[in-house]
Amino acid sequence: MSQSACQPTRQPIHHSPAIRHLKDGHICSPQGFSADGAAAGFRPAKPECLDLAVLYSQQTAHAAGVFTRNLFCAAPVTVTRDSLHKESKLQALLCNSGQANAGTGEEGLKISLWKQQILQQKLRLGQPHYAAVMSTGVIGVLPDKDKIAAGLEKIKLGSDAHSARRFSQAILTTDTCTKTSAYRLEIDGKPVTLAGSAKGSGMIHPNMATMLAFITTDASVEPLFLQELLRSSVERSFNRISVDGDTSTNDTVLILANGLAGNREINRNHPDWKDFRQALEMLCQDLAKAIIRDGEGATKFIEVEVISAPTEQDAALCARHVVSSNLFKTAMYGEDINWGRIACAVGNSGAKISTERLSITLGREDDPDAICVLDSNNPRSFSEETAARLLSRPEIYIRINLHQGLSHANAWGNDLSLDYVKINAHKRS
Repeated sequence: MSQSACQPTRQPIHHSPAIRHLKDGHICSPQGFSADGAAAGFRPAKPECLDLAVLYSQQTAHAAGVFTRNLFCAAPVTVTRDSLHKESKLQALLCNSGQANAGTGEEGLKISLWKQQILQQKLRLGQPHYAAVMSTGVIGVLPDKDKIAAGLEKIKLGSDAHSARRFSQAILTTDTCTKTSAYRLEIDGKPVTLAGSAKGSGMIHPNMATMLAFITTDASVEPLFLQELLRSSVERSFNRISVDGDTSTNDTVLILANGLAGNREINRNHPDWKDFRQALEMLCQDLAKAIIRDGEGATKFIEVEVISAPTEQDAALCARHVVSSNLFKTAMYGEDINWGRIACAVGNSGAKISTERLSITLGREDDPDAICVLDSNNPRSFSEETAARLLSRPEIYIRINLHQGLSHANAWGNDLSLDYVKINAHKRS
């Protein structure tokens, strides 16, 4: 396509050469972490299904968390958030799937506190609040204490790929696959590893976008700075995805940094802190994108990039609003380049922008089939056949140019299909 206002005004951003993706990495790849999953029987129709997960660090770790902003939040969210406020330390976590322990009142809080205590006893933790507790599944159902206790007896912690895979499987609900990623980089000349495992397929929307994500690292990181880095990474990953526009009651992202890599503690004065931040952000984006690819009933993975915005916040608002629009999502399912829905979503986003030079392009810059449908607020003629070919692909990329600044942001979503309605109308997770 010819050079026009639809072309990007920046060069692609590449990650630091110090950061290496670990193809076969898993939640136990960082030093000192072990995990397992067991079948506790929370799903009577699938008694063999792994539904109880435990993660453990051989050393108490500095920890940080970001939680759902849904006011109707689950009991384990309240308990784990309160635990982090005590010392910003964790050594283990216990997660059950199938029963969310949300909307369960005082009894739900009591069970969450009991889960901390029973995990403390099993793993001989120094304090009950060194245990994070999570639940995911059907709202309004209390986890069965007898099943948790029996399931814990089956847990055999290990640091190998098999044990890590069992952990990742045990946290799933309507997911069709596990979601993991890992990276390695050098800090102070020492190898540092970050790894993560997530679950999520439906009830996914910013703030956060039901999802859980657990991140481990053997880096030594100052606790307050760890919280700052996690919040920033969540904002550029899990808070920029949307499956269906619903923010869950249980959303949680936790990171444990046990310091066993032996590096000097990372803070803002450390020369390598930006590399660590970038690795964490890349890891979170990998997990967030995996959630979108596994969206309930989804047939398309959609990336929306907004460029030349006044601020990153404005760009993010525009991108998020587009991928969250049900009108846009259904058009993508129908493979219809109804670009008016994109422009409408940008205008409704709440971003402090002008749309006087709004440009919309379907397809990446280096794609010979890429077409510009709106050029500085002027409609462009295009081949409907080419547009249909682009939209028939399993991955769709849309670039929005605001021509108002130097900031940019990406958001990720999926189409809204008939299968999404069937999944959520006829069965519980």
